[in-house]
Amino acid sequence: MKIEIGQPAPDFFLFDCDKNKITLADYRGRNVLLLFFPLAFTSTCTKELCSVRDNIGMYNNSNAIVFGISVDSPQSLARYKEDQQLNFSLLSDFNKEVSALYGCLYESFTVMGLKGVSKRSSFIIDKLGIICYKEIKESAGDLPDFDSINNKLSTLG
Repeated sequence: MKIEIGQPAPDFFLFDCDKNKITLADYRGRNVLLLFFPLAFTSTCTKELCSVRDNIGMYNNSNAIVFGISVDSPQSLARYKEDQQLNFSLLSDFNKEVSALYGCLYESFTVMGLKGVSKRSSFIIDKLGIICYKEIKESAGDLPDFDSINNKLSTLG
């Protein structure tokens, strides 16, 4: 299944780093920014997520909730969130199902030949549950286009 702008966002549930069950459908009525990232504790991922942390007010002002998603375990994500003082939820896609569903899973990750790591990807889902922004990076070293993300969020009510 290929995710396209204008389609309903596929629903899912994942556990956050506090072991709470998070279901996308529960956030209908709010804009949602999904940020898939390869691995916690890596330099580019830390730069990306700390940028979101430092600008969380802008996302809150856009009535957007932010979720960081990786294939790391909930326990690893809890430590990472604490270490980086992140102020948004990190979700564990340990079974790699949601990353695959959204079309952002590396078959083989270039670093150490790891298999099944999330590609750095961004999706904005509007209040009606429709995908209105999509960005999937092939290179794990590339950051999301935050200007485009922020511009899109500013157009949503």
